[in-house]
Amino acid sequence: MDEYLAKLLDVIDKNSLDVDKKFIIESYEFAKEWHNGQKRESGEEYISHPAAVACILAEMKMDTLSIAGGLFHDLLEDTSFTYEMFVKKFGVELADIVDGVTKLTMIELKTREEMFAENVRKMFLAMSKDIRVLIIKLADRLHNMRTLNFKSEKKQKEISRETLEIYAPLAHRLGMSKIKWELEDLSLRYSNPEAFYEIVVAIQEKRVEREQYISYVVDMLKENLNEKGIPNDIEGRPKHFYSIYRKMHDKNKTIDQIFDLTAIRVIVNTVNECYAVLGIVHTIFKPIPGRFKDYIAVPKPNMYQSLHSTLIGPHGKTFEIQIRTFEMHKIAEYGIAAHWKYKEGIEESAASDIKLAWIREILEWQNEIKDSKEFMESLKNDLITDEVYLFTPKGAVIDLPYGSTPIDFAYKIHTDVGNKCVGAKVDGKMVPLDFKLSNGQIVEILTSNNAKGPNLDWISVVKSSSAKSKIKSWFKKQLREENIVKGKELLEREAKKQGFNFGEVFKTDIFETIIKKANLYNFDDLYAAVGVGDINASSIVTKIRDQLHPKHKQTDEELLKDLQDKIEGEKLKKVKKGKVDVLVKGEQNILVRFAKCCNPVPGDKIVGFVTQGRGVSVHRSDCVNFHNLMMQDGNKQIEVEWANEGKGKYSTSLQINGEDREWLVSDIASVLSEYKVHMDSINAKANKDKTAIISISISVQNIDDIKFIIKKIKRLNGVSDIFRTTN
Repeated sequence: MDEYLAKLLDVIDKNSLDVDKKFIIESYEFAKEWHNGQKRESGEEYISHPAAVACILAEMKMDTLSIAGGLFHDLLEDTSFTYEMFVKKFGVELADIVDGVTKLTMIELKTREEMFAENVRKMFLAMSKDIRVLIIKLADRLHNMRTLNFKSEKKQKEISRETLEIYAPLAHRLGMSKIKWELEDLSLRYSNPEAFYEIVVAIQEKRVEREQYISYVVDMLKENLNEKGIPNDIEGRPKHFYSIYRKMHDKNKTIDQIFDLTAIRVIVNTVNECYAVLGIVHTIFKPIPGRFKDYIAVPKPNMYQSLHSTLIGPHGKTFEIQIRTFEMHKIAEYGIAAHWKYKEGIEESAASDIKLAWIREILEWQNEIKDSKEFMESLKNDLITDEVYLFTPKGAVIDLPYGSTPIDFAYKIHTDVGNKCVGAKVDGKMVPLDFKLSNGQIVEILTSNNAKGPNLDWISVVKSSSAKSKIKSWFKKQLREENIVKGKELLEREAKKQGFNFGEVFKTDIFETIIKKANLYNFDDLYAAVGVGDINASSIVTKIRDQLHPKHKQTDEELLKDLQDKIEGEKLKKVKKGKVDVLVKGEQNILVRFAKCCNPVPGDKIVGFVTQGRGVSVHRSDCVNFHNLMMQDGNKQIEVEWANEGKGKYSTSLQINGEDREWLVSDIASVLSEYKVHMDSINAKANKDKTAIISISISVQNIDDIKFIIKKIKRLNGVSDIFRTTN
């Protein structure tokens, strides 16, 4: 028996694991055989790495398949052993776990960032089915970080950055604090060695003094708890280096200004004893107001439970104390891994599934994001951003990213609640929908069946990626339905123009061929593409005609060239709207039209989209319709800019949500009249829940006019929200 296997079996025995050791030995020998001849950059046999990963999983007290998965995690990537061979040899369950951990090596991508993003996408999809995929991946990353000294300095910094941005936050989300701390400390060591060793030296210099102080406090606590007959385990835990670094960096402090470098942890048997200990501690030492947190009554979403309090100890020195049960401590160390148990491959704990709802949320919104850079930015935002804990009126806890609004809260409850949201109350008081929520607030969402749905402005207001995705999805669906109808009408009209019945052709195989060549999935996709202007109805009908009458047939290459020549070579006249020009790439002699979906006005950030035969369509840069168009054909975007801003009149629509009170419409009209803003139309609806929705159309010169009017109307009594709408 070699040293790596002997160490693995020793870890299994020390942790008294109920695993199939015979299978583990067979798995080790099998992995060693397939990795035979491979070396790590350290010069060690490659099997040393899978064995070390398996040891980390055994220390976490994971099950047989998890430990075997650690041994096999590089097999599909680094050897010729295939997934199909894996299924035949070890079964589907273990094969899927290993496949989930395996990187995407067969996809050709432009950059390392894109490759990493696609790997993370695949990992999330796999771990939504089996969380052991992520636990193995974290163990793999931890051992890679422990042996990072054999990599080049450039690689060290790249891998450390990935670890800090993705893997450490994932460990935090799963409650695996022991893994998270080590990943963060190792990442700091390689990404910023000067800061790391400065902290190490500073802490080492005062280690003896600090240990004496902590020992003195621990003895005082033990004496008092023993007198009360409360069995306890008390220890001092030094803060990990990255935590200290963040405090120094974020609060611009020196290490001498950070007092709570050590936390004292008290572990007892029951929840009642936790609160009893808290009372005793607060009697002995003076608590600092506002620095007490009860994570037992309100656990963190990652299952963490504990009582936290910051105290003034002997000699006026502050320290933090954590009080928890032994079971809570086990979960605090290893999180989901502490109680993720399997019986014949089936999860026993239904509660665990609820704790991992955030994985499904990420899967929902990541399907809407095609761009790798945008996906990674959204993921980092959701993982790294601090959280706020809020309550529904019935007392349910809702966690959201720091800076979230009532709109985020509404979509967190349910998509329909978000889509029908017209107002919100926080702690019983009406607030605007862009109100920033804080810890502990009670949030009530006001909805109406008459609500038109979300608006584009919400995308820039919400903080959570899930809410952004749901808002974009709503607009995409709404616009898609309209474009399907429009596209079908255009095709029928063009077919009639070219002399045949569209309905008869629809039933032939010709349509199937055209859909495949256009890289579309079904008829509705084709109709939507035609309706939105991405595919010209005439070109589709011409293709059908060419299929029916081969003598008229034109190759796809020729047809595409004709369309491109038509767009590029067409000399279009200059068109003005009022006295304001839009320049296309600095040129004036280009036909432009303003998109009806978002009604851009001077001052809005604008983008252009080249349409078939209708010049350039100008959209607001945050227009969902424009982004949908770009997803279908990113080559048609063109630079546009405003010229002579603020001399024309532009129509824009606003929606006002608020209380159904007397004179609200009159007050709105008075504001518009006072500031000489022309109102083109107004429509008001009162709902059964005593809320009102008022839609107005006004004429303005630029974006500043809109901002000014929104600001004035928002100040009116009873107005909860006001925003621009789309047609």
